[in-house]
Amino acid sequence: MTASGLVERHVAFLEALRGAGLSVSLAEGLDAVAALSALPWDQRETVHAAYAATLVKKQSQRPTFDALFDVYFPRLVGEGAAREETDETVRDNGQALGEFRERLAEALAAGDQQALLRLAVEMVGRFGAMPGRGPGLSSWSAYTALQRVSPAELTERIVQSLLAEGRSEEEAARVAGRRIGSFTRQVEDDARRRIAEEKGPDHVADVAVRPTIDRLDFTAARKSDLEEMRREIYPLARRLATRLTQEHHSRRRGPLDFRRTVRASISTGGVPLVTHQRPKRPHRSELVVLCDVSGSVASFAQFTLLLVFALRDQFQKVRAFTFIDHVHEVTENFTPGADAADVMAELAASTAHAALWGRTNYGRAFTKFMEQHADALGPKSSLLILGDARSNYSDLALDSLRAMERDTRHAWWLNPEARRHWDTGDSVAGRYGEIVPMVECRNLTQLGEFVHDIL
Repeated sequence: MTASGLVERHVAFLEALRGAGLSVSLAEGLDAVAALSALPWDQRETVHAAYAATLVKKQSQRPTFDALFDVYFPRLVGEGAAREETDETVRDNGQALGEFRERLAEALAAGDQQALLRLAVEMVGRFGAMPGRGPGLSSWSAYTALQRVSPAELTERIVQSLLAEGRSEEEAARVAGRRIGSFTRQVEDDARRRIAEEKGPDHVADVAVRPTIDRLDFTAARKSDLEEMRREIYPLARRLATRLTQEHHSRRRGPLDFRRTVRASISTGGVPLVTHQRPKRPHRSELVVLCDVSGSVASFAQFTLLLVFALRDQFQKVRAFTFIDHVHEVTENFTPGADAADVMAELAASTAHAALWGRTNYGRAFTKFMEQHADALGPKSSLLILGDARSNYSDLALDSLRAMERDTRHAWWLNPEARRHWDTGDSVAGRYGEIVPMVECRNLTQLGEFVHDIL
């Protein structure tokens, strides 16, 4: 690659990082160039470490950074080290599959990383090829390769090998799961590399690389993503609380106290050298949270409740309710000092109390809330509704929502769906949004920005 080609690849890589949610400044890009100018470009791991040291700020950003680095600075071209071997063998039949699984099981049991890297490349080349697909579709699929080989089915063999080494059963199961997960990621990385060669790295960066955890959609999160999001909630809450405290202190001074200022100026011959302000009365509102906990919306509601729980000192009082087609109060779960994992478990268990028939019914939930919990609302309270506004074509009870909005000081609605999906199918986001201002909130970044704004 020429010098101009390297510069173009560097700029494209930085743009892809920004597009995936990493805040890479111009100065940091120049820092990376300065670091790389003192390092050998032919040593890929050194280049990788230099970029990471200058561009990555949080550990949660590292998986996205690594995936994009592999796309823009691939380890191999084509089938690389596996080319000669795969060209001399039948690519995919029963015998080839059996032989490959045997070699894979041995490498996984031994934890041989170099062998596993070669096997990942070979696996995509032999079992993930999808030639002859239509225009716009890729010729490579990690999913197809993984379905064909099913490395997870080799877990028991790996466990038995680790037990023979003297490891405990629990440790063996944990190590086996970790090795299978690592190999799966290697297969996905190689499929992305091949697609990038076929369609260009920018295409892969736009559609195939998962964003950083703080920009990952709640509704698209996998189980492992949810665990990482949970770990991010409390650092996010601490940062918000610190920033809010600083801003409250900076706004503590009230309007000019003209009388005190003039009186103090007597000592300086009538010149007001020092101004005096009237004390500003602090105001902390009560917060009422009403959460849809049905289906995929449940994860979004739980994370929002957890963030509110972590920031509860910013409010005078917090009351929380969950619903599907019935309303259930969960305020008692938000006790000071409670463990985040326990709160998540209790909120998940409370879902059964929020449903009678199991189908989301916003109208019935709003009506029941006003019948049973109208006392939670008042002139000092702010209402926060969490949900996708998909009503299953039921009665909307707009009058009940208007009464809820009228009885509160402020009201907001957070919707975890992308705005382009509002008012499609059974979504009534537009009609509810006419009564309560509705905000798109699909990830931790948008959630943090919203909480900062309302406080």
